[in-house]
Amino acid sequence: MYYLKTSAEFDSAHFLSGYDGKCSNLHGHRWKIEVQASETELQKTGQCRGMVIDFVDLKKAVRKIADHFDHALLYEDGTLKEKTIDSLKEENFRIIALPFRPTAECFAKYFFELLKQEGIPVKSVAVYETPENCAVYEDI
Repeated sequence: MYYLKTSAEFDSAHFLSGYDGKCSNLHGHRWKIEVQASETELQKTGQCRGMVIDFVDLKKAVRKIADHFDHALLYEDGTLKEKTIDSLKEENFRIIALPFRPTAECFAKYFFELLKQEGIPVKSVAVYETPENCAVYEDI
């Protein structure tokens, strides 16, 4: 089995609605996405002969995700009042509603699925909230 690994980082704010603790308050993270791609065989022909995937393509796909979420407020759809959302938009803040709770675990699976849709042979995605704490989603 061959493995490639790359990463990208982004800064954003979030909160965990319904959580009993500090994380129920709006706060920020420097998130790190670490992606591992894998294949049992290397490509046999063309420009990418001898590669799992071109690192350029892998890095571009991961960076696209990081850039999309960078410097935004990430929140679970339905957890903010409409007037709050309207006020934030009126102030030209970047806000992104998500169909899931914005936890590292949920982001890991979500990013995994986005990369699969892009044709990346992704094996696992680790999402770090802090340098010491991460959640991993992997294809078993």
